[in-house]
Amino acid sequence: MFKKVMLLSSLLGTFICGWAQNTVTSKAIVQQEIIFPFQDEHTHGSSIVQLPNGDLLAAWFQGNGERTADDVRIMGARQKKGATSWSAPFLMADTKGIPDCNPTLFLSKEGKLFLFWVAVQANKWEYSILRFRTSTHFIAEGAPSWEWQDDILLKPDDSFVTEVIKKFKEMDASHAGWAAYAPKYDDMIIEASKDKMKRSFGWMTRIPPITLGSGRILLPLYSDGLNMSMVAISDDHGATWRPSLPIVGRGPIQPALAVRKSGEVVAYMRDSGDAPGRVWMSTSNDNGESWSLAKKTEIPNEASVEIFALKDGRWVYFGNDISDGRYQLSLYLSNDEGNSWYKKEVIEYAADKKGSFSYPCLIQTDDGMINISYSYAFGTGKKSIKHIVIDVNKIK
Repeated sequence: MFKKVMLLSSLLGTFICGWAQNTVTSKAIVQQEIIFPFQDEHTHGSSIVQLPNGDLLAAWFQGNGERTADDVRIMGARQKKGATSWSAPFLMADTKGIPDCNPTLFLSKEGKLFLFWVAVQANKWEYSILRFRTSTHFIAEGAPSWEWQDDILLKPDDSFVTEVIKKFKEMDASHAGWAAYAPKYDDMIIEASKDKMKRSFGWMTRIPPITLGSGRILLPLYSDGLNMSMVAISDDHGATWRPSLPIVGRGPIQPALAVRKSGEVVAYMRDSGDAPGRVWMSTSNDNGESWSLAKKTEIPNEASVEIFALKDGRWVYFGNDISDGRYQLSLYLSNDEGNSWYKKEVIEYAADKKGSFSYPCLIQTDDGMINISYSYAFGTGKKSIKHIVIDVNKIK
């Protein structure tokens, strides 16, 4: 039965890459396949990591809906080193009766595998509980053997409020509101940040953490309730976590992080604010403790943002660089650590605008290749997670 599932997955992966004739096929893509056959269930929010033996481990959430369906759970699959197909999916985590979403995989420098995700209380993003489990036995078939599980409970103090007020004063004036008596957006967010419960709960994962030269781990987080971001900081290899100051703007969420040679940490974020949609950016010069006022870049944005610093010093940006849907994913290259982007390569494109490609996770494997997983769907309503391998040296 297992071999039949593997064969079906491989055949469907080949079929869909040929069938999706609306899409662009970049010459830089050296491998592509869907991780599992198309599903009626909602499959979204993937993450991918390379294990020490060269295998890949992917995770995503799946169920009858998203936060609205209580059967949503975290699933996973493996791809052997050098293979072009994936194992049958297996369960990674499931909080019974509560939707589990936004899994994030991370392998620490100490060799411990982390799975971060959120359990969505009351079916509302703003009540999400940040959870994690760890394993040091994760090479065998199927799900890792989890040895520890806990919640990450963050308690931003009054300095969080002070920072929100300070940063909103630095912004250009906003007159958002449908009437003179309507509350202003800035005032509503400031008042919400003063609520200890609202600023303590609802922080969610999306993009994997990064490890600084000191060993500090920065886990990027965002809040749909406060419509902003921050990072969770660990200085003890992920045993305990504390909050940074917030990354403030009118809608910077789902941060992806990279570190410049100077030590400056850069966050690129999805736009959840006013049109036109543009990628947000903020920087930290104190190892993630505090962040500059988020400002919009020139890169168009609808949903997804991911950045990565390659081993050769180049940076990669990958995301939906359009403002009217999720039917295009593009890869950008930078030679100056994100100050400018000298090349754009369209990786996915649906000419009829019916495709949906989003929420990528990007890593560089030991062979220098870029491996990306992302949500993959067309107008049929069927969904899967796609995996591609890109050789950036083939982008001319």
